Amino acid sequence: MIATPEHDHVFDIRNPLAEQRTRQVMWLTAVMMVVEIIAGTVLNSMALLADGWHMSSHALALGVSAGAYALSRRFAADRRFAFGTWKIEVLGGYTSAVFLMGVAAYMGLESVTRLVHPTPIQFDEAIPIAAVGLVVNVVSAWLLSIGGHDLGHQHHHHAEAAHGHGHDLNLRSAYIHVVADAATSVLAIIALVGGRYLGALWLDPVMGLAGTALVGSWAWSLLRTSGRVLLDAEMDAPVVEEVRELLGALPEDVVLRDLHVWRVGKGKYACIVSLTAVDVTPAHVRERLSVHEELVHVTVEVERRVA
Repeated sequence: MIATPEHDHVFDIRNPLAEQRTRQVMWLTAVMMVVEIIAGTVLNSMALLADGWHMSSHALALGVSAGAYALSRRFAADRRFAFGTWKIEVLGGYTSAVFLMGVAAYMGLESVTRLVHPTPIQFDEAIPIAAVGLVVNVVSAWLLSIGGHDLGHQHHHHAEAAHGHGHDLNLRSAYIHVVADAATSVLAIIALVGGRYLGALWLDPVMGLAGTALVGSWAWSLLRTSGRVLLDAEMDAPVVEEVRELLGALPEDVVLRDLHVWRVGKGKYACIVSLTAVDVTPAHVRERLSVHEELVHVTVEVERRVA
């Protein structure tokens, strides 16, 4: 006996404000990117140039994030998407993380090269430009923070392990890109000020390496989080154990044969349960599971067993 849903579940995951803020930040980042790349090349600052190229990848990644929102909105009513278009946004976040990994690799290679072969830097011109870049990054982070909720926590991967599964991974990726930009801007300023006033020319490439480690760490965290969602590798999520506990509280004649739980939206899960039982009905099981509001699509299969 199989209980199937009476209607399709289409989840409205569109976030117009997040999409608007992401586009605004994309253009801000693109303008600052051009300024820093030109300035870093002319002034011969690896920290400034690395920050500029870093921003270039972020501008592209932010474009991917904005495009993911647009595609998600465009295909929202397309019935080919069984559980809506939310995973388009997750895919956008994953792609952005790949860009971040590339940026980290580039920064590391260039920093090592400059550490081995140092070159003179025009500090007086480079420092103000790096400061302007930091201001742009702070403004961008603020714009994104008002486009979503609890973004201040989202760059921590452990938040995904708790009940906070409602994060917009696409917006999170955009936010991490901007925060990474801000961090590398701070490192660039430290390197340039140290080189200008302390004569520590080695700070420029060393700060580039520090930025490499920081950006690489955030990129890996985002890759893991978004990759798990795309691969439906979330059977260790807290809601799964809670479902098992509820099913374990059913009469002793009920035997759980199979269980599948996967994410279909921000904080929303689908669930397939297969049981053998004497008297329990699918409706009874669905009623038990209804206490978990995050389970928005539940299918229950009960194979009758003679007592």
